[in-house]
Amino acid sequence: MNDLAEAAKKIAAFIQTLTTIGGMRLRYKITAGAGAADPYGLERREIYVELSGPDAPLLTERYGEVLRALEHIAAKILRLEPEDHDRISFDADGFKAKRAQEMKATAEAGITRVRETGQPFSFLPMSSRERRMLHLALSHEKDLRTESNGEGSRRYVVLYPLNWKDSTRAQAAAKAFRRR
Repeated sequence: MNDLAEAAKKIAAFIQTLTTIGGMRLRYKITAGAGAADPYGLERREIYVELSGPDAPLLTERYGEVLRALEHIAAKILRLEPEDHDRISFDADGFKAKRAQEMKATAEAGITRVRETGQPFSFLPMSSRERRMLHLALSHEKDLRTESNGEGSRRYVVLYPLNWKDSTRAQAAAKAFRRR
């Protein structure tokens, strides 16, 4: 994605297809470059697509499943490697911005809990993109570390004290997850 203007044109064509052939009633604004930067620092986005209109609520149903699908398709159109999928981000009616705020608050709650108890804290299962965002939100905490556990749609992030013993890690994480 070296040419952001060309990438933005490809995304615009994709959205045009959704609105004309697909019949979705959406308006969109595409921002590329520095203006697309994530104010929460949870994504490395270089292209930001804001969607609105009568059909925007359809995109945010089931915790934003359609938004994630649109991001995935857009990443494929741009031929991005999986680790670069967060370079493009779609949002509808501020859904992802609100979710980013929730993730920041959840991360802070986890940090407080681990520091107070000295025990690992397991977050609820989430998508791979949200897990990556959570890892990034927690990465600045030098006395803590994160790890993903579980499989498939049940995969979740565990926050550990930095010196947590490996031999008890899996047992404690499973116990912490069961308590939720």
